Amino acid sequence: MKRRHRRIAFIVIGLASLGIAAYLAASAFRNNLVFFFSPTQVAAKEAPVDRTFRIGGLVQEGTLKRDGLNVQFTVTDTAHNVPVVYKGILPDLFKEGRGCVAQGKIGPDGVFHAEQVLAKHDENYMPPEAGEALDKAKHAREAAKSVVNN
Repeated sequence: MKRRHRRIAFIVIGLASLGIAAYLAASAFRNNLVFFFSPTQVAAKEAPVDRTFRIGGLVQEGTLKRDGLNVQFTVTDTAHNVPVVYKGILPDLFKEGRGCVAQGKIGPDGVFHAEQVLAKHDENYMPPEAGEALDKAKHAREAAKSVVNN
């Protein structure tokens, strides 16, 4: 094999290896990518049914039910509510009326099956997406009230 042919073969093998590495990195990134949705978006069927995503909002008052490690509660953005079931130990700061973010999948029955639940860690913190979702829902509710009153 001539020197020129070896150089071309080396370049082709290097480019193929680089392409395979880029594909593997992109597919790993795609599989670990988790999007955030508000309860309003989940109610509007914007959330994926077969993929893991995060839902965030406030834990609705009076909906927290514990049965050992099985926990049921409802996440709300004050416009829509999504029931959540979780099996595991909740964070210490998890309480009704406070913000939370749950990661999992939505079932065909409309119940969100959480694999992980996060609670906000102080009074001033809320994930930016959850805060925006609550603000949008609040503005939509106020706009609906003003239309009804006029």
